[in-house]
Amino acid sequence: MTLSVPAGVIERYLEFLPFADGAPDLTIGEGGTPLVRAPVLEDRTGIREVWLKLEGCNPTGSFKDRGMVVAVAKALEADARALICASTGNTAAAAAAYGARAGVMTVCVVPHGSTAAGKLAQTRMFGARVVAVTGTFDHALTIVRQLAERDGVILVNSVNPHRLEGQKTAAFEIVDALGDAPDELYLPVGNAGNIAAYWRGFVGYREAGRATQTPVLRGFQAEGAAPMVLGHPIDDPVTQASAIRIGNPANWEEAAAACDASDGSIEAVPEAAMADAYRLLAQEMGVFVESASAAGVAGLLQRRAGGSASPERVVCVLTGSGLKDPDTALRESDDPIAAPPDLDAVTRVLGWSD
Repeated sequence: MTLSVPAGVIERYLEFLPFADGAPDLTIGEGGTPLVRAPVLEDRTGIREVWLKLEGCNPTGSFKDRGMVVAVAKALEADARALICASTGNTAAAAAAYGARAGVMTVCVVPHGSTAAGKLAQTRMFGARVVAVTGTFDHALTIVRQLAERDGVILVNSVNPHRLEGQKTAAFEIVDALGDAPDELYLPVGNAGNIAAYWRGFVGYREAGRATQTPVLRGFQAEGAAPMVLGHPIDDPVTQASAIRIGNPANWEEAAAACDASDGSIEAVPEAAMADAYRLLAQEMGVFVESASAAGVAGLLQRRAGGSASPERVVCVLTGSGLKDPDTALRESDDPIAAPPDLDAVTRVLGWSD
């Protein structure tokens, strides 16, 4: 009997990745995430096709796995003795998972008290050493940049170019599934690496003759954490969407250049709009995401409500699973209804009695 095992992103897209003679086999099944049609959003926006790229289906529940497998494979080539990252949670979980897979110690520096429970649980369970600093993500990134100057310590944040090389594979998958790039791509913006990575991917596929066009990029930051919209860093970014609570994006310049090259934009969305999109995705489409992931969908609805031109085909990138942040889900949903353990009682609380 021959087993058919799904390939990870390195095996599937090796010709587009920075490996000369193959790469270490570190896959835990990253990539190959679903692209799902969203009729509810089509009805609300009048757009002919709206698709959702479900990156929460990656092994640790976020898009970070795509870039991390490439970054860790390159770190092994460089004889790394430790991996290090700053993180609001998702990068830490991915680094810890692939560090465990590679047998390399991983150190994750996170903002104290503001890392979602699901992400912190993953990171700790994968065996990483977690340091919680009493500051913001930006403080943590400054510290790990300095620690990475030590011999054998590899920084695996998205300032590591290999991260973006892995993350660009999501753009390849979209083209492979749809037959070409969409007209517009909507996604959240935190540290701004992902929007830059998608642009690399779409441009690379077009140059290779596998796509005829590149999309307009539409990135969205939370209103209280929108440095790229304001045009300057923010010392104390504020948003419930912890994954994009970043005041000085490390990939600012490349992301801005990608948006400019695509004739796109970076815009802000209010907290209430993200919360509405978060609930809409779950309760009308059956798609459970972490709150930051809803920023792109909130942005799509905001632009259409504002009378923007209607593209023919749109993809919204949903960056992480709702299980990453159970506290937000419990806060935004109804409490269970208490009832005694008998049929009549349950019937009454449901309002199903005659």
